[in-house]
Amino acid sequence: METKPLILIVEDDPPIKNFLRTSLKNHGYRLLLVEKGGEAISMTASHMPDLILLDLGLPDIDGIEVIRQLRSWSRIPVVVVSAREQERSKIEALDSGADDYLTKPFSIGELLARIRVALRHSQIGASENPLQNTEFRVGDLVVDMEHRRVKTNGKAVHLTPTEYKIVALLAKHAGKVLTHRFILKEIWGPSSVGESQYLRVFMANLRRKIEPDPTQPRYLITEIGVGYRLLDE
Repeated sequence: METKPLILIVEDDPPIKNFLRTSLKNHGYRLLLVEKGGEAISMTASHMPDLILLDLGLPDIDGIEVIRQLRSWSRIPVVVVSAREQERSKIEALDSGADDYLTKPFSIGELLARIRVALRHSQIGASENPLQNTEFRVGDLVVDMEHRRVKTNGKAVHLTPTEYKIVALLAKHAGKVLTHRFILKEIWGPSSVGESQYLRVFMANLRRKIEPDPTQPRYLITEIGVGYRLLDE
C-alpha cells in the first residue's frame, strides 16, 4: 500500500489551521501541525516531512528566517501560505528558498495543485540527473532537454541561445515562481540582477514565439512584480 506524503503545517491562526487540516486530511495526506517557527525547524529535523506549508507571521520567528534556517541543511519543499500581499514579502520568501507562495485567501483546489507540483519537483530533484535526457511537456508545448529543442503543436520553434536558456530554466522549475532576480542571476550572472526590463524584453519575444495568443499567455505566466512561472498543470 502506497504511503501518502507527510505534510508539516506551520500555522498559528486557528481557523486557517483547521481549514488546512480538514482539507488535506480529506485528500489523504498525513499531517503534522505546529504553531511556531522553532517547532517547525525541530519537527522537520525529527520527522523529515515530504513538504512544509509555512505561514510567515509566526509568534516567535518570522517565516522568512525559518526558510533560511531550513535551507541551510534541507531541500524539503516549502510552500508559503501567507496573508502578506506585498510583492517584497513574496520575493524575499522565494529568494530565501521557498518553492511557492500562496496569498490568503486561496482555494483548496489551487493549494492542492501547488502541493502536487512541489512534491513532483522534489522527486525529480532527488534523481541523479534531473530533467536530463527527458522532455518537459505541457499542453502543446514540448521542451526537449537532451536535444535543446522547443516545439509547439509539433513544430520546431526557433529560439536564440539565450531564449532557450530561459525556457529550459523555467521548465526545470515548472510550476514554481522564479523571481526576476533569480532568472537574471542564472542566465546573465550576478551583475545583471537589477535589469528586470531586459528580462521583460526577452519574455515578450518568447511569448510571440511560443504562445498561441501572446496577449493572453497560456504557458509563460507573469507573477506581477515578482517574476515568471511556466505552467505545469
